[in-house]
Amino acid sequence: MSTPSQPVPAALAPIPRPLQLGLFFVGCLWLIASGRAAEFLSLAFVTVLNIPAIQPLLEQLLLLVLLLGGFWLLSWTSIRSRSLREVNALPRRATAGEEWLRGAALGWAMLLAAVIPIVLAGDLHPQFWMQPRAWWMALISLLTVAVGTLTLEVAYRGYLYTKLIATFHPVAATALMATLYAIVFGFHDSANLWSTLTTFLMGILLSIAYLRTHGLWLGWGLHFAWLAAMGLVFGLPVPGYSSLTSLVATDVSGSPWFTGGVYGPERAFFTFIVVLAAIPVLYRITRGYAWDYTHSPIVAAGRPMEIQPPAAHTAMEAAAAPAPLVQILGATPTNPSTMPVIEEHLRSAATSPGENGE
Repeated sequence: MSTPSQPVPAALAPIPRPLQLGLFFVGCLWLIASGRAAEFLSLAFVTVLNIPAIQPLLEQLLLLVLLLGGFWLLSWTSIRSRSLREVNALPRRATAGEEWLRGAALGWAMLLAAVIPIVLAGDLHPQFWMQPRAWWMALISLLTVAVGTLTLEVAYRGYLYTKLIATFHPVAATALMATLYAIVFGFHDSANLWSTLTTFLMGILLSIAYLRTHGLWLGWGLHFAWLAAMGLVFGLPVPGYSSLTSLVATDVSGSPWFTGGVYGPERAFFTFIVVLAAIPVLYRITRGYAWDYTHSPIVAAGRPMEIQPPAAHTAMEAAAAPAPLVQILGATPTNPSTMPVIEEHLRSAATSPGENGE
């Protein structure tokens, strides 16, 4: 047990808040630079290979690698002791797959709840594309969404988010990161104030997923299922993924405030209500993870204490005479009997055969 007088190793010492904030801003610059580099490199690769269909997937893969490595390098320069998984909130643990599936189930349920009213109103008009090439393109799109949603979680709920938490209170950090997330998506085509508010609320939901599990597995599953169901199952527009190919192409009619219009369901009024209602649901389904991964273990602290007995009691024990020792002898006599007659009788009984002729 460490005592207050012992020095704390430099690698384990807490990082000052100004430095945490500085690392956050450097991380933001790295995020911007990585996005530019991933776009340029992916275009160069597909031009050389002449496979333009894989450009979105390749761009997301390159961006993910750049973010993971860059954030780890920033962390290593500050504390030099954490692994790449820990830095990017991707811990290796037994429940990682279970968390991902639970998040995916919630994301799928949320999308159904947001789209069913539009379906019942008759404002969705799907068309199916079942040609062989469509299956190949849909698979590439599915992989693009899987890698892209992980990249978004690493970028906005991983290293940068933890730096804000270390600088400010988690509530303030959540509000700031959700605001940044909404501002970035607010620059997409056809975005408006309502879609920005929904994106802000989605950012809060995904941040809570991290706070409740201290990992990105659940948030990644939720985000993936939400976008994959939106774009690949229902064939609806997905903000930030204009090149997705689905087996279903859906035309939307009706009022934009109800259907989301060309932006997609995230601009619809009812989607905002669905995301808001998902917050207590998320809180409930993560009770076990919050207990296992977010509560700090109870660690003994303070100084060791030994209560000495009173001086009068110690003096009385020292002055007391030692108690006499009492020896307890065995119950069976070890010396021969002093009565010859009894001794002779016992010997004859031991050597004579039994009365039954044995």
